[in-house]
Formats: sequence, structure tokens, C-alpha cells
Amino acid sequence: MSDSEEHHFESKADAGASKTYPQQAGTIRKNGYIVIKGRPCKVVEVSTSKTGKHGHAKCHFVAIDIFNGKKLEDIVPSSHNCDVPHVNRTDYQLIDISEDGFVSLLTENGGTKDDLRLPTDETLLSQQRLKLDSMMGRT
Repeated sequence: MSDSEEHHFESKADAGASKTYPQQAGTIRKNGYIVIKGRPCKVVEVSTSKTGKHGHAKCHFVAIDIFNGKKLEDIVPSSHNCDVPHVNRTDYQLIDISEDGFVSLLTENGGTKDDLRLPTDETLLSQQRLKLDSMMGRT
């Protein structure tokens, strides 16, 4: 190759890891995950119809959005690919809630995570404070 040659690479994805991966619809099961209408969801019900005279078997998914709890449904041919989100769940122990709504959480390695803010809904915030105070014996 000479130094004057230029190489152009066309990328169809942005840099970094993908947020989803393809999986055949017929292999997605209850308690798995799927993307429906652009939202990551946990599957709560799957039913599969038999093949028709001229078509594929179809999977009917009923799922709950993992962020807002809304119920979504989709019907996909069982042989087609669906987007499945990469989901990592981490549980933390709640230590305290500050006056400005930030929570202090205990991590698995014994450190604290203090950069998470609760929703600004004052009713929800006061309910969470009351629950924490009663758990900590500060009533």
C-alpha cells in the first residue's frame, strides 16, 4: 500500500457498547427482557400462535417498562429478531436521605454512593423519609 491511499470506514453504530442485541422472538421467555416501542421492558407474558396458511407463527408479548412501569404489548413473527436490552441490576442498601433529596447508599464493596437524587415529588419524598426513619428507629 502506498502512503497516498486513503481508507474510509463506514460505521453504522456509534462508538461504545450497544444498548441492545438481537434475539429471535421465539426464544424470548417470561421474565426475560425485550424492547417494545423503543422502551426496555421485562416480559410478563408470552403466547405463541400456530402458523397460519401463509404465514409464520407469531409471538404476543406483554411486558412492563422497567423505568415507568407501563404495560406494553407487541406481536412479532417468531422467526424474526427482536431487540433485547442489556440489563444490569444493582441493589443498594439505603443509609440516609439528605434534606436536599440526595440519598446515601451502601455499595457491595462497603463504600457509599451519594450522587443519586430522589424524585422531586414532595409527597413521595416525605413518604420515603418516614419509611427510613421508622426503619432506623428515629420516629
